[in-house]
Amino acid sequence: MPQLRTGFIFIFLFCILAAASDARATPADWRARLNEELPLLGHRNWIAVVDSAYPLQTSAGIETIETDADQLDVVRAVLDALSKTKHVRPVIFTDSELKLVSESDAPGVTAYRDQLANLLKTSGAQSLPHEQIISRLDEAGKTFHILILKTRMTIPYTSVFLRLDCGYWTDNQEKQLREKMGKQ
Repeated sequence: MPQLRTGFIFIFLFCILAAASDARATPADWRARLNEELPLLGHRNWIAVVDSAYPLQTSAGIETIETDADQLDVVRAVLDALSKTKHVRPVIFTDSELKLVSESDAPGVTAYRDQLANLLKTSGAQSLPHEQIISRLDEAGKTFHILILKTRMTIPYTSVFLRLDCGYWTDNQEKQLREKMGKQ
């Protein structure tokens, strides 16, 4: 009987460990996870591409995946994936603090800023204070899914936040609809 109990415990622990390892995406499959989730995401969901010191958030709606990849490569991949969708479009936010981080304090920041600016040049990206963006993310995470892709970046205030909006309905169309509703 003790051998049976020991065997059962071993199998039980093995199953728990196997399930736990499957629950977390590995760095190699972050692209697959992004492609898996993208059809499910809609307006009010967020995707954040963050630096390596970004904290692991505990809100139930927030999922963090370690990419072990270059930050600009991840931003580029996310923008590319979003450009192929019809149902969502990104509204992009960057930290306003990034403009003030000096090269002497964070070597490589100038090149990063230049490359990011080039990558986002036609996106209409908005800069807001980091804490303001985090507050928006925290609030959204209470109700909506947030996908955080953590990178190897070691320069502060380099995160790129993408709030998803409807891809087939513009802000102007929404405004016009609301105006019509107000006239009724």
